[in-house]
Amino acid sequence: MHDARFAPVHDCFRDLLADGRETGAGLAIWYDGRPVVDVVGGERSPGRPWLPDTLVNVYSVGKPVAALCLLTLVDRGRLGLDDPVSRHWPGFRAPATVRQVLAHTAGLPAFPVPRPADAVADWDLLCADLAAAEPEWPPGSGAAEHAWTYGHLVGELVRRVDGRPLGRFLAEEIAGPWGLDLGFGLAEADQRRCADLSYGDPDWPVRAAGEPGSLRFRAMTNPAGGLDLAVLNSPLWRGAEVPAVNLHATATGLARLYAGLLAGGVLDGVRLFGADLVAEATRAQYDGDDLLLGRRVRWTLGMQLEEDGSWGMGGLGGSCGWADPVRGYAFAYATARLAEFDRVEALVDALHGCL
Repeated sequence: MHDARFAPVHDCFRDLLADGRETGAGLAIWYDGRPVVDVVGGERSPGRPWLPDTLVNVYSVGKPVAALCLLTLVDRGRLGLDDPVSRHWPGFRAPATVRQVLAHTAGLPAFPVPRPADAVADWDLLCADLAAAEPEWPPGSGAAEHAWTYGHLVGELVRRVDGRPLGRFLAEEIAGPWGLDLGFGLAEADQRRCADLSYGDPDWPVRAAGEPGSLRFRAMTNPAGGLDLAVLNSPLWRGAEVPAVNLHATATGLARLYAGLLAGGVLDGVRLFGADLVAEATRAQYDGDDLLLGRRVRWTLGMQLEEDGSWGMGGLGGSCGWADPVRGYAFAYATARLAEFDRVEALVDALHGCL
């Protein structure tokens, strides 16, 4: 797809590949209600070109996707945002509400019991760990990105209320109706479409994990393997549901999702969400210091709200997806090269120059 107005964005994307800052990625942008950029380049693994249907692990870009599954049930009246979690999840110990879970203020930012890498495939074990845990602060009194735990907290609520696991719910209720190429817990055929993640530099996983003993370190390294290429590129990881961090997606699918939200919950004539729910889901629920990220964050119900009014989520390593209601666009970048966000910043500069 090539809209001449957005040629500088295409040029920037090609430059990232040419100068080695990028090795394989997809970029998709919708503007004024229509797709204007949809491009892929580089390799998904050595000798295998990146194709339009190449899937890649996008880390926390999946958190809003998981949140939308739970919000769908809220929209249908199956549970309320201010319900105690324990009303729907008997035995859940923390006195947190559904809203606090969605807004990263529930006080459970790290799994409490050290677990090995293969625990990512044991949904019930990790949910039992969370149900029995004491919160690290009184729910609602502070925030820290629930880095690895978010998807299990949200996903188990979906399962308890609806009966379907999160991956199946997403496929049947959101991805299918809106034609989104993304998912949790990939089948073998979809795993064959995946790009292999790689480090931008060898120190990336050490930087990403944070200081040993810190909240960030505890949250990012348990279960083990979430920063280890041998795990991330394995059938174990791709086939498991770790919804906080292992959505596999195309940039096209992510951009379509945000375009639908930007349009008030309607895409290609299919309404999935009420406009009121979209407004509530993208409103700041918490505005203050995030104890894990070490900076001020405005958390919505699953996303970050930025100073310029845009809302969405970036993922560890450089992938991202968001909507900018002021400028009228939806943006998604999906990369296999785990590095920083300078690539996205360059693309956004080029995009804003076109608007």
